[in-house]
Amino acid sequence: MEIRVERLTEDNFNTHSLDNFIRHQVVTECWRNVDGNWILLPISFVEEWSLDKCREEALAIANNLNGDMIDYGAFAETDLIGYITVGTEKLGTKKQYVQLVTFQVSEAFRGMGVGRKLFEKAVTIAREYGAKKLYISAHSSKESQAAYKALGCVYAEEIIPWIAEEEPCDVQMEYVL
Repeated sequence: MEIRVERLTEDNFNTHSLDNFIRHQVVTECWRNVDGNWILLPISFVEEWSLDKCREEALAIANNLNGDMIDYGAFAETDLIGYITVGTEKLGTKKQYVQLVTFQVSEAFRGMGVGRKLFEKAVTIAREYGAKKLYISAHSSKESQAAYKALGCVYAEEIIPWIAEEEPCDVQMEYVL
């Protein structure tokens, strides 16, 4: 199966583009910072997006296609199977970061290199905007953390407070370009 990655535009993306997207993850363990040490705790839940949630996410992307973020999608034929959003505003005390705002791969396509292709595009965008690092507020599940670490991400040297406060259970990470 050929997978192509291309910038999302009004020609290839709309508010129904995520209708077939499967955001499903069974979580049994999550990383938490306890007294300065990262430990894996038994935290169980299922993350599942409804059709309404998929359309809400698609609307947010569609509304920003000509805004201050860059969106790319991975397509298998005409189906959107993964996407990233990268902010263009420089962040951090030294303006060293741009943010990887969104990074999703539909369940059936995980483990097939789709995420790596999208992440490589995020790295390219970050370099184009003069960043030294990507800043990532990453899901704390064992599987998500393993995926980010396999891509070369590490714990963030600097925490961006307003991002960390949005998802207090996320792990703040970075990728050095």
